[in-house]
Amino acid sequence: MFVLVAPDKFKGSLGAREVAENIAAGLREILPEARIDIVPVADGGEGTAEVLYDALSGKWVPMRAHDPLGREITARYAYMDKRQLAVMEMSEAAGMRRLQPNERNVELANTFGVGEMLAHAARRGAREIIVGLGGSVTNDGGFGMARALGFQFSNGENNEIETIADLVLLAHIKPPKDLALPKIIAAADVRNPLLGERGATRVFGPQKGVTPEQIEMLERALTKLADVIGRDLGCNFRDEAGAGAAGGLGFGLMSFCGAIVRPGFDVVAETIDLESKIKRVDLVITGEGSLDRQTLEGKAPAGVARLAKKFGKRVFAIVGRANDDREGRELFDGVYVLMRRGMIEQESIARAPELLRGKARELAKDL
Repeated sequence: MFVLVAPDKFKGSLGAREVAENIAAGLREILPEARIDIVPVADGGEGTAEVLYDALSGKWVPMRAHDPLGREITARYAYMDKRQLAVMEMSEAAGMRRLQPNERNVELANTFGVGEMLAHAARRGAREIIVGLGGSVTNDGGFGMARALGFQFSNGENNEIETIADLVLLAHIKPPKDLALPKIIAAADVRNPLLGERGATRVFGPQKGVTPEQIEMLERALTKLADVIGRDLGCNFRDEAGAGAAGGLGFGLMSFCGAIVRPGFDVVAETIDLESKIKRVDLVITGEGSLDRQTLEGKAPAGVARLAKKFGKRVFAIVGRANDDREGRELFDGVYVLMRRGMIEQESIARAPELLRGKARELAKDL
């Protein structure tokens, strides 16, 4: 039997490779003769750079950048010399993990550090940059990133605009004269537009600490940003799928950098040639921390399942927890859940390696 183990990370617990290795270890206890191929996957969220670094034998490039509040930090991105490919995550500079809960303030948090990372990779000679858009703590439409790249934003009195709140006064955008960026692919795990009921602010703002009062202000600021970009830069991406990803950074990357926003799983799957790996195995095992309705909206396990079905392969999921959504469960030939009745989530997280091996043994016995 030839098995492909291709899970995503278990957020807050284990990275995708650790998940895969524990599943493989459990399988080998019951199926010692099985051939097992480990291929961690991602969907544009946190962990994407790690997965592609691992798959393509990259190296980590450290650099100085600024966090969402302007403090100097050491950030890193993966670089593959042979392909002249840089892979980075916006969360490395502008992610939720960079701020303490009491520091979160979307009126101050910005994506300046993401622009610094892009510029650094361009100077290094990258011919292509992949940017994962998950895990943001910002809601600035890429305004901060653009400032780092040399774009100038001014109000009607020709004074420079430096904060998201002041974008409502935006009158002019002046692009830099000598900006030279390579091809940029933005990998997103959501398809929301920039504005409106399904937009960046209303859907994702509350989890970043946005108050009801701030929602209207941020909508006005991002609307003004989109309007002036349309006039001064001649493009309008506000309604594009993925424009609202990472607090509107998807929109900013398209508008300021000429980027293409694509489903993150598709970007990862193509880069690691997942289709050819699935074609040659007998069955596939994937997984993630939580199997729910969001799984269907572009998450990695759903992508793995659809590719497996495309080639007539059985596919199973081992997950931390799962709801009763039938459509999500029907993607798989079987779903194995770590959480048991009476177990609290913290216990499941702490015991994840052991529980993963146990569920893999259970799956192997069922096979």
